[in-house]
Amino acid sequence: MAKPNFAFQKRQKELEKKKKTEEKLQRKLEKKGTGEEESEQSPEGEESVVEP
Repeated sequence: MAKPNFAFQKRQKELEKKKKTEEKLQRKLEKKGTGEEESEQSPEGEESVVEP
């Protein structure tokens, strides 16, 4: 009979927990509706410069 690989199980559990927390954070940001992520990057990937 094969021995259970507890290290693998632990790593999988940690990855699942990390994914779940990232999804929760993403939902929270969407619910908040700040739009900060969109304003930091322009569509071309260049920094936007505002001239006075």
